[in-house]
Amino acid sequence: MWKEKIKPITIGLILHTPFVKTLLSYRTGGTIESKYCYSVWLRHLTMLNSVRSGVPKRVAELGPGDSLGIGFAALLSGCESFRAFDVIKYWDVERNLKIFDELVVLFKNKAPIPDNTEYPRIQPQIDSYAFPDNILSDEILKDSLSESRLAAIREEIKNPDNLMNTFVKFYVPWDDYRVISPDSVDFVYSQAVLEHVEDLEGTYIAFSKWLTKGGIMSHSIDFKCHRTTTRWNGHRTYSELGWKIVKGGRMFLINRLPYSVNLELQKKHGFRILKKCPLIMANDIPRNKFSQRFRNLSEEDMTTSEAYILSIKE
Repeated sequence: MWKEKIKPITIGLILHTPFVKTLLSYRTGGTIESKYCYSVWLRHLTMLNSVRSGVPKRVAELGPGDSLGIGFAALLSGCESFRAFDVIKYWDVERNLKIFDELVVLFKNKAPIPDNTEYPRIQPQIDSYAFPDNILSDEILKDSLSESRLAAIREEIKNPDNLMNTFVKFYVPWDDYRVISPDSVDFVYSQAVLEHVEDLEGTYIAFSKWLTKGGIMSHSIDFKCHRTTTRWNGHRTYSELGWKIVKGGRMFLINRLPYSVNLELQKKHGFRILKKCPLIMANDIPRNKFSQRFRNLSEEDMTTSEAYILSIKE
């Protein structure tokens, strides 16, 4: 067990150096491909429509990463406004414009949703990867893709700091739910982000404040080790000190919190879970090899490597 920890601990010690910490503060987080953004949004939209028909009007994303592309896909589906929340501004205007223009083509062509052959790691999985005509009718697309609307959105993408923007707004950094008005969002989503959040309860409190009563949230969460060990769940074998060393200068690695904590926090803060889709992987680590903190996890937590959770604010 110790042999597989030597490399991550060595890397972690290197990452504690001030110079490397400075570089790491500018590392990016994903969403650099328009097809990826298209696939993620349409999967979340499809899951939403399994419990409620239509396109949400006011959407918010936690942790958009390298671009605001998933939110642009939401706007091109007919959403009226998109708000992005992150701790670091990873994206830039040039990349955003490029991805937006590519997304416009995908929607105009009603391209199929890129499936697990092209993006095997994207969750959630859905029953059909055909373009969702049942959700995005020709009438909806005619309005959402009108030339005047596309021009207006594009102008806001070029001027993201304009406080008068109506389609695109961002909040970077955000550390308080009061950055926006309560009950001002209909749909909140995140894609492989919540496992990186240190203050997970505070984040669920923010979701509860932002969403209107009856609002929906949709989250895909990855509980795996993120390359910190050779085993998918080996990150829970580190002591608190060992994990601090492995984390190094990285601001947000993973919080190591299991599936059940997310379920409990959602229920605690006023959400009713509508769908939960855990992905199971075998655990081949004896319980006594886990750190004391994780030794008594349930069998479900021990084997849930990813999960998709769809919930409603009551």
